[in-house]
Amino acid sequence: MNTKRWIALGIAAVLFVASLAVSAFQTDVASTMDGFFGGTERFQERVLEEGTDRGKVAVVHIDGVIQSDPSGGLFAAGYDHELLLDQLDHAAEDPDVHGVVLRVNTPGGGVVESDEIHDKIVQIQEDYRKPVFVSMGSMAASGGYYVSAPAEQIYANPQTITGSLGVIMQSINVSELAEELGIESNVIKSGQYKDIMSSTREMTDDEREILQDLVDDAYEQFVNVIENGREFDRDAVYELADGRIYTGSQAMEAGLIDGLGHMEDVYNSLKDNLGRGDLTVVEYEANVGFPSLIGATVQEVFQNQQLTEVKSWMRQNQGPRLMYLYTD
Repeated sequence: MNTKRWIALGIAAVLFVASLAVSAFQTDVASTMDGFFGGTERFQERVLEEGTDRGKVAVVHIDGVIQSDPSGGLFAAGYDHELLLDQLDHAAEDPDVHGVVLRVNTPGGGVVESDEIHDKIVQIQEDYRKPVFVSMGSMAASGGYYVSAPAEQIYANPQTITGSLGVIMQSINVSELAEELGIESNVIKSGQYKDIMSSTREMTDDEREILQDLVDDAYEQFVNVIENGREFDRDAVYELADGRIYTGSQAMEAGLIDGLGHMEDVYNSLKDNLGRGDLTVVEYEANVGFPSLIGATVQEVFQNQQLTEVKSWMRQNQGPRLMYLYTD
């Protein structure tokens, strides 16, 4: 074999070894970056209390305003509606999970989103035969109570703020301010009520009646949920559901909840109810990766209360929106 052929074979061997090294390096980097960026799973389990027997109790958190659009923006952490629904589905379908604790810490939110969570709770209990217990945090008002109502048992801290049972729809009228600033609103519409609840003019009596009918319809749905979930007489629900708020102790006295206690008390009560021994307690938490770390930093650096309030106002005034929401 001549020298040129040996050189060619040597180069080929070097390239082959180099390609294997590059492939291994790429795999290692991909694995590292995948872990760094949070992986493909959107949430993971964290053990709260290790049990000695087979099986788990899953804790699912509702934290923040219940809404479809991300509450924290592109990077900031916040309530994630689709993630929550995925967690509830996972708890329902996981054969090792025998019961669910729903940790509710929210002033409520959209009527549609609240109803979707409500239906998931019903499905977990009726279709999968897994009991759901609710542990209320500092606040579980309006939509927070709506999603809690179908649970087998509801617990709260004595100082939890709950209640606010009802529906709200609101907007801001800035017509006088606009007039002072010389701002004129030009609206071309296809029907008399197309710009109903406009922020640049007074609401008419007809429009108020239309919107009140919407609110009343959603309110009756709320009453149905409480009546069915808590097995109340309907008239008793009407007496309680006038929009007022209750402490946990007052809610207990009114029959809106079943007991007082902290989350640990709730999952221990659920384990006793299941009668399956000392089960492991896990909670679902968002998978922490690079975006979450960046989000926390961006939120701390750029968070501005006034801008947050303006953004909230703009969301509320993008059109009429029914809300199971406690506002102060």
